[in-house]
Amino acid sequence: MALNIKEKIDELVKKLTGDKALMAKFEKNPISVIEELVGVDLPDDQLGQLVDGIKAKVKLDKVGDMLGGLFGKK
Repeated sequence: MALNIKEKIDELVKKLTGDKALMAKFEKNPISVIEELVGVDLPDDQLGQLVDGIKAKVKLDKVGDMLGGLFGKK
């Protein structure tokens, strides 16, 4: 069974954005939070790539929410 990175990023972003305390922990120490959520001890460079993808997705989601608000969509 192959790991779909995009699906995993979407799953982790949903968990993080749905829990303010978890998101605060992620912002302080993203590698350890992702390790905890994934449940696997991976090398930091691999987790770093996952963290970068998550940060990019969270940022895009926030921009989308702001733009949607500008145009009356939420």
